[in-house]
Parts: sequence; C-alpha cells; structure tokens
Amino acid sequence: MTRDPRIDDKIAKAGDFARPILEHLRSLVHSTIDGVEETLKWNVPHFTYKGKNLAAMAAFKEHCSFHVVGRERVEGAMGSFGRISSLEDLPDDSELAARLLEAKTRIDNGEGGMMAPRPKTSQKPVIPMPDDFASALSQVPNASAQFDQFSPSARWEYLDWITSSKRDETRAKRIAEAVPWIAEGKRRNWKYER
Repeated sequence: MTRDPRIDDKIAKAGDFARPILEHLRSLVHSTIDGVEETLKWNVPHFTYKGKNLAAMAAFKEHCSFHVVGRERVEGAMGSFGRISSLEDLPDDSELAARLLEAKTRIDNGEGGMMAPRPKTSQKPVIPMPDDFASALSQVPNASAQFDQFSPSARWEYLDWITSSKRDETRAKRIAEAVPWIAEGKRRNWKYER
C-alpha cells in the first residue's frame, strides 16, 4: 500500500472522532482496489486509479465525508454517504467496497470514473443590456471595456442581478455597486472567489 505522507499529516491533524473514520476508509480503499494511489487535490485526500479520481475523504469540525466518484452526493453533505460522525455512521464495508468496485469498473471501461453526463438543461435566457446599466458603465473609465472582456457567464450574472430587481431603487443601488467592481475587473460574486 503506497501512502502519501500529506494524507498521513491530514489524518494526524483531524479531530479525535475523525481519525478512526479516515484510517478505516483509507484501509478499506487500499484493501479493495489494487493499484489505487493517494494524492491531495484541492487540499482534500483523494484516491486515484489509473490516474482517474476514484474516491475522496475529508474531515470537518464535527463530521467526515466520503465520496465515491460516480455516486450521487447526499443532499446537505459533501459526500456520497452523508455526514459521518462515527464509524457506526458508515455503511457496511461490503457496501462501501461494492461502490468502490463500481467506480473502478467505470474507469476500466473508459468512463473515467464518472457517471454518464447529465443531459444539458435549457440554456440561460439572453438578457439584453439595459440602457441605464450601459449608461452607467460608459461614465466610468474602463468599465465598459472590462465588462466586454468578461466571459458570457460573468456578464450574464451581472445582467441577471440587475434586471431581476423588483424596485427601481434596488436596481439603481445594484448598478451603483456593480460599475466600480466591473471597472476593477471583479466578477459579480468576487467576494466569494479565492
């Protein structure tokens, strides 16, 4: 079993309740899947097979999560098996092993460990540029040019935010907030981006 020392470190730093859960999951993955490798992706311990994501586990303040690629996530939790606070919260090892073997089979069959792609939902509606927003952008140096350089989805986020306001006062306030952000090259939800 090849162990990534970064994952050893993650487990060692996890809460007392989490360490037995993470060690158990790690051992189960290695005993179930020959050729599995460990790595950190997005600072989260991942298990890969043939270079493809197979599973991931994480510890939080009060629970752990375990996600097997290709299995739907549980609503309200990051993983496939909900919030795991103790070993008793885990399904039987046989169920976990079966899920891991399903993911391995998908990878062996060239499906990349992922489920079949979801059908595309309808496209976002086209939102024309409102005159008041265009006027406000043109009054601030670089704002119009910067807005035009944004990706279509980044432009759509601003347009949707502004045009979805129900009151004129709210719309004016949103435009007043948006224009300086745009001039600085900030996307609509820039506060939440890292």
